[in-house]
Amino acid sequence: MGRYFGTDGFRGEANVTLTVEHAFKVGRFLGWYYGKKQGKRAKVVIGKDTRRSSYMLEDALSCGLTASGADVYLLHVTTTPSVAYVTRTEDFDCGVMISASHNPYYDNGIKLINSKGEKMDEATIADVEAYLDGEVGEVPYATREELGQTTDYSAGRNRYVGYLISLAPRSYRGVRVGLDCANGSSWMLAKNVFNALGAKTYVIHDEPDGLNINQDCGSTHIEALREFVLAKHLDIGFAFDGDADRCIAVDEKGNVVDGDLIMYICACYMKDRGQLLGNTVVTTVMSNFGLYKAFDAAGIDYEKTAVGDKYVYENMVKNHFRIGGEQSGHIIFSQYATTGDGILTAIKVMEVLMEKKMPLSELAAPVRIYPQVLKNIKVRSKPEAQNDPDVQAAVAAVAEKLGDTGRILVRESGTEPVIRVMVEADTEELCNEYVDSVLEVIRSKGHAV
Repeated sequence: MGRYFGTDGFRGEANVTLTVEHAFKVGRFLGWYYGKKQGKRAKVVIGKDTRRSSYMLEDALSCGLTASGADVYLLHVTTTPSVAYVTRTEDFDCGVMISASHNPYYDNGIKLINSKGEKMDEATIADVEAYLDGEVGEVPYATREELGQTTDYSAGRNRYVGYLISLAPRSYRGVRVGLDCANGSSWMLAKNVFNALGAKTYVIHDEPDGLNINQDCGSTHIEALREFVLAKHLDIGFAFDGDADRCIAVDEKGNVVDGDLIMYICACYMKDRGQLLGNTVVTTVMSNFGLYKAFDAAGIDYEKTAVGDKYVYENMVKNHFRIGGEQSGHIIFSQYATTGDGILTAIKVMEVLMEKKMPLSELAAPVRIYPQVLKNIKVRSKPEAQNDPDVQAAVAAVAEKLGDTGRILVRESGTEPVIRVMVEADTEELCNEYVDSVLEVIRSKGHAV
């Protein structure tokens, strides 16, 4: 991890840890870097979510880019996957998405996307960070005819919507679909897609005011959609996050169908049709134990990566796998996209629903989600705590007791001085008992702060 950019961009509180000056300097460097690298004027596309600060950061980025001689194309309010799509399909040198995803409105972020529509490589990120820290010389300003310009590029966003619509193999006529747009990026796009496909569409949280993004709504507050689906007697519901790269579903009974269940439903469908290359799904280590038991029963292989859709995608590209994702709803269909795409995920779930003529509750029924308890403990040294022989012995003892009825996972936080202890078992009581037994050893050995 760099000083500024984590696994999902440069994120922080707007004008506190992520300032206008940061955005201007990121633009200055990128405009110069791509222009110098190619010996021609750089082309950069920018999208943003509905946060009030997104407009400010968009202006600062555009200013920095054009001052360095790059031409800027503005998609305006749009989704992260749409920026990735436009960048890779329309010959842009890079893309920038201004969003803090599922975070509250006062946070924001800058996500950098390479010309292939993928998250920016670590080497380029390191160069950007070195410039932000003043470790490299000032880049030159463009002058006269070398100055860049900005162009309204709403047409790119519209082409992305058309692309999504083209992926649905049949009409949704007669299906009652609920959409929770989180007062974010999907507030116009999702409804347009589902209306075009013939669904009877019911939408909530599609009135962004710059301050209400993700506020008690969307994929991180799924209760609102559950209540809406039941109250309106809908067939299915989909909730997105602020930049619409996540999707969580709700079935006709009001049950939550999270990223793990979505991967199971889609992977089984793909396997039946000979589309599951390598017969493998890529998950992170945080996927539920019940998902793996269900995959075993279905004869589907799986791989586990570190937490972060970036690592899921890297594994998929390396091994040519077609589906992967996270419990949180980041699902990647590599045949169609280079990043998690909430609206695309909803379309793929609808495909299974329509083709198999089964309600979502039945499609998800074979997976038994195990109770899960995750607790954090602040420590003086993450490596010392995790590598302590007594801590490891306590973890091994829990694993032995669980056998094939659950699992324990102990990992270090990537951003905080914290160890995370997670247990999945038959009951929540057992989960708490086993987690607490490991935490007690960490405390007794003097690692806790």
